Amino acid sequence: MKKLRVMMVVHYTLVPPDDLLAEGDPRMEKYRTEYDVKTALLTLGHEVQVVGVYGDLAPIRKVIEEWKPHIAFNLLEDFAGNSAFDYYVVSYFDMMHLPHTGCNPRGLLLARDKALSKMILTYHRISVPHFTVFPRGKKISRLRKFTYPLIVKSLMEEGSVGIAKASYVENDAQLRERVALIHEKLQGDAIAEEYIDGRELYVTILGNTKLEVLPLRELEFGGTEPGTPRMATYKVKWDDKYRERWKIEYQFARNLPNGMAERIGHLCKRVYHLLDMSGYGRLDLRATADGELYVLEANPNPGIARDEDCSLSAIKTGLSYEDFIQRILQLGLMARSIDE
Repeated sequence: MKKLRVMMVVHYTLVPPDDLLAEGDPRMEKYRTEYDVKTALLTLGHEVQVVGVYGDLAPIRKVIEEWKPHIAFNLLEDFAGNSAFDYYVVSYFDMMHLPHTGCNPRGLLLARDKALSKMILTYHRISVPHFTVFPRGKKISRLRKFTYPLIVKSLMEEGSVGIAKASYVENDAQLRERVALIHEKLQGDAIAEEYIDGRELYVTILGNTKLEVLPLRELEFGGTEPGTPRMATYKVKWDDKYRERWKIEYQFARNLPNGMAERIGHLCKRVYHLLDMSGYGRLDLRATADGELYVLEANPNPGIARDEDCSLSAIKTGLSYEDFIQRILQLGLMARSIDE
């Protein structure tokens, strides 16, 4: 295996401290992904230089010119505080002829926008929840063609940011209140989409042109709080004690109806290609009681800490975590050679 010079690009507040070594260190929670990826790269024998970025590309250019990395390991989720701008940085990698891990700029642009991606999938007759967008700065108009309940969330944010129990709305008054909150707190557009009742499935895909579907994960709502719809709120996603209290668990999908896993794999490969995703990604689905599949979101460059769904799915196939990180590196190098 060729040893590489890897420029690991992270948010400037997430550069892991050099003395962060112990799993019990209270700082570990904040830097988990960055620490896990850096440690895996070093274990694989690669040289690693971590570059913290906010709204200036100069630190990246400096490292490219002075250190001449073979590849950028991209862990950025926003640029200048805006998640919609992350594709700018990836476009810069391409402009500098530097291979990078994860999704290409076009795929980031298409998949990050929840409305645009749903429009594309609807055109290709793939089922998605009915939706409408409420642009920030415009009057919150009454819905006439939609039936409640609806889920209100940010158009661009990921990681369940802005999603809470109150995101589930059942009338116009609740809708206006929640949309206004998204506009004010997240400073961006809101999207309202129909609530699909069913099993919540997470599908990790590896690849650029030839794709591999990894073992399916599921968010199992074992004992949801009374009166609360089954959905992945911010608290569900990030609060371990809350999940434990209500018996909500991330696990590998079990007891799927005959043929559903194959249907899901075929569907997700199709979606991945239609949205021009590359490297690695995760698709979030709902499977209804009558077997209908709805694509909720497409997530390029999802979380890859050791204990996250994508990593666990890769490990389930027999890879080690380090093998998984090496595979992501190889896909980044291969994507560059395909483009050329």
